[in-house]
Amino acid sequence: MPERVAAAERFAAASGFAKSCTREVGRLLASAAAAKPQGVLAESGTGAGVGTAWLHSGLGAQARLVTVERETALAVHARDAFADDPNVTVLAGDWRLLGPHAPFDVFFCDGGGKRDDPGLVVDLLAPGGILILDDFTPCADWPPRFEGETDELRLFYLTHPALTATEVLTTPYASTVIAVRRD
Repeated sequence: MPERVAAAERFAAASGFAKSCTREVGRLLASAAAAKPQGVLAESGTGAGVGTAWLHSGLGAQARLVTVERETALAVHARDAFADDPNVTVLAGDWRLLGPHAPFDVFFCDGGGKRDDPGLVVDLLAPGGILILDDFTPCADWPPRFEGETDELRLFYLTHPALTATEVLTTPYASTVIAVRRD
């Protein structure tokens, strides 16, 4: 386990932050980051910095990572945790602050954007950019359903004409949508 991940997990536990990404999703994030060694990576929803630390663990020497958190205290903690790496930028505020840093080669959309402006989320991706969206409930139906209704959000990403997308189980109780922006 990367030390920054362990430190972020300890901080999350000590502060009572219970919304960090799982280790399964974290390994996926590290792999996506490693696939774009000179890329621009983004995360909406820094939280306690666990996902940020996983992305950082796969970050190439020429890559940049920008993350945004709306809760100022969490953003300040993450900024301090990554202060030694000039390739990491931590922003405090709305997820739309990521816009000037786009286009993204990897975008872990874990906070704002995923639900409130999915079209803009797709627009922030570079051609060949990887989009990672977690916290879905597995579903074997098509179209996908959640709580008895068609899951319009998941359907949006899985069928968007600019994306090639799939959904993978990360645990028996959670799934993640992974999409790549076509040229």
